[in-house]
Amino acid sequence: MTSEKAIKNDSILGRIFKRYFVDAMGAMALGLFSSLIIGLIISQLSQIGPLAFLQPMTEVLGAKSPVVGAAIGVAIAYGLKADPLVIFSAASCGAIGYAAGDGSGGPVGAFIAALVGAELGQLVSKKTPADIIVTPMTAIVAGGLAGGFVGPYVQNMMHWLGDLINEATMLRPLPMGMIVGVAVGMALTLPISSAALCIMMDLSGLAAGAAVAGCCAQMVGFAVISFRENGVGGLLSQGLGTSMLQVPNIMRHPQIWIAPTAASGLCGAVSAALLGMTNNAAGAGMGTSGLVGQFGAVAAMGASAKTFLLIGLAHFLLPAAAALAVHLLLRRIGWIKDGYMKLEV
Repeated sequence: MTSEKAIKNDSILGRIFKRYFVDAMGAMALGLFSSLIIGLIISQLSQIGPLAFLQPMTEVLGAKSPVVGAAIGVAIAYGLKADPLVIFSAASCGAIGYAAGDGSGGPVGAFIAALVGAELGQLVSKKTPADIIVTPMTAIVAGGLAGGFVGPYVQNMMHWLGDLINEATMLRPLPMGMIVGVAVGMALTLPISSAALCIMMDLSGLAAGAAVAGCCAQMVGFAVISFRENGVGGLLSQGLGTSMLQVPNIMRHPQIWIAPTAASGLCGAVSAALLGMTNNAAGAGMGTSGLVGQFGAVAAMGASAKTFLLIGLAHFLLPAAAALAVHLLLRRIGWIKDGYMKLEV
């Protein structure tokens, strides 16, 4: 009886984790990409003479804009499969949570507000004749209060953690670069959002640079070592898309994760300790996905020949070489065989 109860509790915890940390946070990353992160890319493009007309967009999509919170809110409600009216109301929840505490609510405030608003709004959705009033009122008031009261405190805690990591990486770039590279790189491959986590913690400087390098090692690493099984399509979908595609194969053969993870540690350490590469929070957890990490490096380090050379080395060449070297060793000793990394597409 005790065993059955434990299994049931584990199942409940598993569902909660999946719903709020996998589904909701994964959807939040889409909201961030559609607002703050794409704003970073547009900001860099707008500095090119003929594209200066894009400049007004960067002001609307800046880090302080509640538009970012609205995008997060809609994305989270959509990820939780809420009804249409709840999804639209979540835009207001996210914006309120993002702007809470004189702007200190940030992404965390938007996340909390949207989560509470979507869940409570869904409870009453289509349950009363006055649904058009009751549903948005419930979602916006509940979500707005939750985001306003709780969001700023949690966001401040996340910023404190991020500041701790940023400072520690500056003081000890070699070990911290390795740790950050591995941790964020693995988060990028797992079905949780490394991008959302880095933005919530506001990673910057050397720590953000190490995080990007670690993510690049996962994406470029998997793309290169699985080229035999997946060809050019797999190279592009993993190298410029996401290494998360390999999660089903990792579950079957965990040893395939060794080479990209080793490369993450090496690239994170080299980026922080030897190359001194920096980045920003928007690019830190993205790696080579849509080249957002590289746009972030240019934004943080400036558009120069040296910056582009370092990007090529730390984000592409070193991750590919390091992952391939470890992978070939693992194949040689028989730990990895043909077909282990074949993508089901």
